[in-house]
Amino acid sequence: MSPEANPDPSPEIEILPPPTHQGQGTAPAQVELALVAADRHSLASFEPDDPLFETARKAGEYIRASKAAATRRAYDSDWRHFEGWCGKNGLASLPAEPRSVALYIAHLASPGEGESPRKAATISRRLTSINTVHKMAGLDSPATMNHRLVAATFHGIRRTLGTAQTRKKPLTRERLIKIFDALEGPIAAARDKALLLIGFAGALRRSELAAMRFEDVIWHRKGITIRLPRSKTDQEAVGREVEILWGVHDQTCPVMALENWLKIAQVKDGPVFRSVGQYGKVGGGLHPNSIGRLVKDLVRKAKISAPQLYGGHSLRAGFVTEASANGATDGQIMKQTGHTSLAMVRRYARADQQDKQSAESKLGL
Repeated sequence: MSPEANPDPSPEIEILPPPTHQGQGTAPAQVELALVAADRHSLASFEPDDPLFETARKAGEYIRASKAAATRRAYDSDWRHFEGWCGKNGLASLPAEPRSVALYIAHLASPGEGESPRKAATISRRLTSINTVHKMAGLDSPATMNHRLVAATFHGIRRTLGTAQTRKKPLTRERLIKIFDALEGPIAAARDKALLLIGFAGALRRSELAAMRFEDVIWHRKGITIRLPRSKTDQEAVGREVEILWGVHDQTCPVMALENWLKIAQVKDGPVFRSVGQYGKVGGGLHPNSIGRLVKDLVRKAKISAPQLYGGHSLRAGFVTEASANGATDGQIMKQTGHTSLAMVRRYARADQQDKQSAESKLGL
């Protein structure tokens, strides 16, 4: 390994030398997303009367479409923050120096009074965003681990802050029934029950629940098939189908719950899960973030302990936990969830096992 790529801290870099002040970077003031850099620097040289102008414009659109909208928004937010921090401290953001990046992530990890330290995962994403802007602008990347200052600083941050991610607690069948007993308002209750059961039985993400449309639901004698045009792990929109069968018990049958909601709300096209006003008026489709807040609120109303540990992902986690506990194989679970990593599936099974062990340890045997 070359000295430049060595991530091990050394006395020479424990105190970072001040970067060279080059003035503010040349990044556009309004960075719609990180990939705009490619459009502006590589394709924007074509004049309107150039035969390739329209082709270059379409190429720019395809470049922007190469990343999911959520990813583009994250890049945009990350870059704006880095650019603002550089401007505040008199440093160049585009091109940036590795020393500037090392100082920036050190600031993120220890921002001072009034701010909370960013998690290691967040800092890692910031580095990716900075690199993306530079790469697409045709510049050398200053935020890679090939730069000793950046690598050593980030390595130290990970050792200090840790890298464990906060996971949402699973909503199991027992907890769902407890929520059902606390539902209020006939129309809102019908929506909430259908959303919870479809999300649980289908192991769906909150983004998939929000994107679910009436036209994507196929009814048949065994239950329903939901066509998902795109998901988090399917960025090229190949799509997948999720099967949900008729339940054994009327109280917890996801197909019956969905059928009831669609009938009460008179949903015949468009988004399946919609907002419900104070007086039962059905509105437009739910946003993924609102689904997460809704789940958390329902858990709180059902007086389930630690409601802050639940969210939209609790339904998906609950499916994995419950299916694993009832004998489903990893392969069967992954076919329903669409997981591509076996480790992700087994993580929930281990968490459930730890919960059971914790409960058993309190028996005093």
